[in-house]
Amino acid sequence: MTNNTKPQVGLQSNPYIKNVQNSNIQEPQVSSNTNANQASQVQNALSSFDTGNFLKGALIGAVGAYLLTNEDAQKKIFKTFAKGADMLGAGIEEMKERLEDAKAELEAEREAQ
Repeated sequence: MTNNTKPQVGLQSNPYIKNVQNSNIQEPQVSSNTNANQASQVQNALSSFDTGNFLKGALIGAVGAYLLTNEDAQKKIFKTFAKGADMLGAGIEEMKERLEDAKAELEAEREAQ
């Protein structure tokens, strides 16, 4: 008795991979209705895509990433906020002085009557 089988090479020699050629596995059949539903869902998603909002979001994300990763930019922003807070404080103090001046003028008018 002689063995007439050819030596198996590559994937065919792997005992864990089944021989697909001899199997009765059938491809699942997809109805054209399912394909049409999927196509309409993709079309709806693409038609509702808003380029303007996407670009705004991308720009805001890019600026946020830049600010979170760049220490020099963070320092400049904090300095700007500090200056703004100082100016706001000075403005509040100026308003308080004007209020006191207005009260003093009213008091002077009352005494003059």
